[in-house]
Parts: sequence; structure tokens; C-alpha cells
Amino acid sequence: MTTSTTWGLRPDLAVIAHQVKSGSRVLDIGSGDGDLMEVLETQKRCDARGIEIDPVLVERCVSRGLSVVQGDANTDLADYPDKAFDYAILSQTLQTAIRPDLILDELLRVGSRAFVSFPNFAHWRTRTALLLGGRMPVTRALPVSWYATDNIHHVTVEDFRDLAKSKSAHIERSWFFADERAISPIGANWRAEFAVFELSR
Repeated sequence: MTTSTTWGLRPDLAVIAHQVKSGSRVLDIGSGDGDLMEVLETQKRCDARGIEIDPVLVERCVSRGLSVVQGDANTDLADYPDKAFDYAILSQTLQTAIRPDLILDELLRVGSRAFVSFPNFAHWRTRTALLLGGRMPVTRALPVSWYATDNIHHVTVEDFRDLAKSKSAHIERSWFFADERAISPIGANWRAEFAVFELSR
């Protein structure tokens, strides 16, 4: 997707913000400091709610006037009713979940549609660093050493496609990025640093 309006958001968040329909009910899981939620509320007039595990980030969101609660996506999504939201969003968090497969089930239960973005561990820089260096790579997309990273599952574009299929989730659209720019889906499993998928069931 090419657009001149990114609202200062990270590329994956900008894509999601553009795709969410105005006036929607949105649950942002792993809200971070609330940048996406603020754009959805101010630019798209959405009813945006958030859940974030880090109490410092929750406090930051609340101080911005955002409706964010402290919670753990691994367990607390069960508290939300079926189809309570038009969209459930999980950005750059799937790979940190204890059971990504169960998280995907919950996203598609609480939301009519789901957006999922994640770093692609099959990107060529990651492959090259591991092949030539023999160590878990530190790259622009994966900037933290293996012993300090929150990432506990190494997911690739093809892994996620397989997971969606196994969960009977329909991939509505997908976007791929390298060097902060959108790229074509051709060869995305080795060319993309991170990916965004929109899903339904």
C-alpha cells in the first residue's frame, strides 16, 4: 500500500489504521504507548479499547486519555464476549505469545476481523546472519540478543499462512515490508522483514 498519510505510525500500524473502517469498535491487544489507538479515535472516530501487559505503558496510554487496561493476552482475552469488536488487532506481539495458535482463535472469536503483524524470521538478513555467523542474528527487525528478547516463537510468513489455514481462518489481505517500505508479495517469505495479515472466519 502506498499512501502519503501515515500519521507518524510504524508502517504496519499505518496500514492497519488505513484499513479499519471509520466508526468501528476496535480492540488493540498489546497497545504499547497507544499511538495506533489515538489515530483510530481521532482520525477514524473509532471506539478503541486496549489491553497491555506493561503497567508503565498502560499508565502512558491512560494519561493520553485512552481506554487501556492492564492484562495478559495469553489469558485475559477469554473475558471478552464473542464478536464484541469489529476488529481485533495484534501488532508485533504474536511471536511473544505462549500459544500463538490459541491467541489467533481468540482474536477471531472476539473480533469479526483480525489484523496480525509480526517480524518475519525467514528474512534473508536473518538467514544470512545465522548461516554465516552461526549465531542467532541481531538485525534491524530483531534488534535484541537471543537471551534478552521477548520473542519465544520464530514465525515466518509461510508458517503464519499454514497456521491460518489450520485454523480455518480466511486471509482477506496481506502486506509486506522491507526497509520500512511496502514490497510486493512475490518472494515475501525471504524478502519481507515483517508482515501484516487481515483475517476473518
